[in-house]
Amino acid sequence: MVIMADERIDPWGNAEIRDYAHIFKEFGLNAFPEEWKKSLNHRLFERGIIIAHRDFQKIMQRISSKKPFINITGIASSGFLHLGHKADIDLFKFFKDCKAKNYFAISDIDAYVSREKIPDMEAAKKFAADNLAHALALGLETKDVYVQSRKEPRYYTFAFELGKKITQATFEAIYGHVDLGKVSAGLLQYADILHQQLKEYEGRMPSITGIGLDQDPHARLTRDIAQRLSYDIEVPSFIYFKHQSGLKEGTKMSSSDPDTAIFLNDSSEAAAKKISNAFTGGRNTEAEQRQLGGNPDVCKVHEILLFHHPDSREVKRIYDECRKGKWLCRECKQFTSKFVVQFLKKHQALVKKKMPIAQKIVYGK
Repeated sequence: MVIMADERIDPWGNAEIRDYAHIFKEFGLNAFPEEWKKSLNHRLFERGIIIAHRDFQKIMQRISSKKPFINITGIASSGFLHLGHKADIDLFKFFKDCKAKNYFAISDIDAYVSREKIPDMEAAKKFAADNLAHALALGLETKDVYVQSRKEPRYYTFAFELGKKITQATFEAIYGHVDLGKVSAGLLQYADILHQQLKEYEGRMPSITGIGLDQDPHARLTRDIAQRLSYDIEVPSFIYFKHQSGLKEGTKMSSSDPDTAIFLNDSSEAAAKKISNAFTGGRNTEAEQRQLGGNPDVCKVHEILLFHHPDSREVKRIYDECRKGKWLCRECKQFTSKFVVQFLKKHQALVKKKMPIAQKIVYGK
């Protein structure tokens, strides 16, 4: 499913957003400036994956002056991680390398109360341990992460305080419903983004959270709440990236639909098969492809390289040769399969080493 211009954004849904211009205009997002993309020197910026922001100039000032800022994001432990989650973690790691104060939430309570498929907290915790092991294998440190269900009392008190700043009408206007589980999850997410600025933590300080456009309802409400609190805090900044879309046309990668995603725990055979079956938008015949060229802008296989391959020149070469008809879909799939399989093998070996550490953090024993 694709979200059209006149539909409300559902942060818990699996639809793909395509009408970016309308979303920008409707909700007051600022396009991410080209000069910032060049100065930040990272593939997520230079390849156009970062597309919008709210008040990111505050973070740019902190980075340029080498002053600290808060780096906060998280993952709801409602399933296994996929390549789309890796892009989130890559962005978090970029800000971590900019000497930020890091808070990466493993959101097990959020996952349980907002997702019907999670039957109990034990299931959420199992996913939490798995998710955390993958995050650590991708380069996070134990000091960067926390688990919602194991946070200190001040965090929960603050989450309940935020509840007094939201009316039923406001929640329904933004999300289109008043599902009690998602209301609870919302309070925790707002607390995740704001609690670091309490005096018990970092105190007042600019903060950045990287999210997909589908999460903007959370961002808008969090910024609104921040301006109505009695605490001395900065309104949080947000940076928006294109979600890596699903392997099937019209979807985003989702833990709820295994065929749309390459999971970080997929076997080499499973990953290669998914890439082989992915939508490319290629021509009907090889002759047509060579004559008219391919369309890498809609190709799900090329998108994997765009988001994850470290060599920008190589990604650009493949893009250009595809457009000219010199690079066929089967060649792209073979190249991408080799790249992904090599990454997964190395990554999964690290996950095994990190799993005992992750389990101790999640379960406390």
